[in-house]
Amino acid sequence: MNSSGPPFTIGIEEEYLLVDKETRSLVVDPPESLMAECEERCGAQVTSELLRSQIEIGTKVCENVKEAEVELRRLRRIIIDVAANHGMAPIASSTHPFSRWSEQKQTEKDRYNALTIEMQAAARRLLICGMHVHVGINDDELRIDLMNQMSYFLPHLLALSCSSPFWEGRDTGLKSYRLTVFDALPRTGLPERFASYAEYERHINILMNAGLIEDATRIWWDLRPSARYPTLETRVMDVCTRLDDTISLAALLVCIMRMLYRLRVSNQRWRMYTPMLIRENRWRAMRYSFDEGLIDLGKGGVVGFENLLDEILSLVSDDAKALGCVEEVARTRNILTRGTSAHRQLKCYELEQADGKEKTECLQAVVDMLISDTAEGV
Repeated sequence: MNSSGPPFTIGIEEEYLLVDKETRSLVVDPPESLMAECEERCGAQVTSELLRSQIEIGTKVCENVKEAEVELRRLRRIIIDVAANHGMAPIASSTHPFSRWSEQKQTEKDRYNALTIEMQAAARRLLICGMHVHVGINDDELRIDLMNQMSYFLPHLLALSCSSPFWEGRDTGLKSYRLTVFDALPRTGLPERFASYAEYERHINILMNAGLIEDATRIWWDLRPSARYPTLETRVMDVCTRLDDTISLAALLVCIMRMLYRLRVSNQRWRMYTPMLIRENRWRAMRYSFDEGLIDLGKGGVVGFENLLDEILSLVSDDAKALGCVEEVARTRNILTRGTSAHRQLKCYELEQADGKEKTECLQAVVDMLISDTAEGV
């Protein structure tokens, strides 16, 4: 492969919810000292989020998956330790099992105030957390080309990451309820397709010149060219509760991008399918995770997810070797065996219910499991 190709560096951002260890509810108004201590130990790698019960961390630019794992483990550990000093704990879950968005306090920042003034309740109820993975693609045209092709795989990544089955104390029946909340905002969902970077810029400039957005950071697609870094940023996934799941999905993602680039170098490309069909798979991933399979768009029928994952792993085998993440990519199969966070949350609730516990106690037990799983391997 061309040695002057993309660097395929990795950066991972994770959003966590802060819970009170005693009540297991979200901490509505954490003390300023908590964020100050986090910033003292993490610097700019930790930031506040829209709601005060949320906190976000971001790794530095990592050369490979193993470096990203070390970075993420360090940052998770810091947040866990600092939160513990205040009687709290972070949970890496895209929704809280029972706390309500209407009871949360907003972080006082101009950009957050502007967002809620513009979006009203659609923004105020964003009590959701995600995980964003940046992959270093240092060529504008290549970023657009890979974005167009990568859309096909977004439902597969989502299906393996689901962690939001509950909303305000109810089983939603969905494994990823988070996206139903986020999709209420404009400029979300699958990315648009563009013939060139110039075409992409023209569309962004129309919105900017009309005064509708300040810049391209207000484009919240599942996958987008980053407005701040020379990266392609994947945003479709729920935040993974377990650290090893985060790393496995980041590894799989970067390998898929390298595979698509490898096809391009060989004058080949992934077949393009209509957004309508990809959206159908996106919905299936939200609803079922991997339980009911996804549509194999080439075959035109629903196929079991295990078979689909085996096919993807075969496609990226050479890329996993080249990027030094064979083990990490292979561990995606563990998610099918163990279940996503959503599966584990629902199972925990069912077991507590079968044991005769009240609904509140069952939901608190789910939070306890999330606290434990967030710290697993950290």
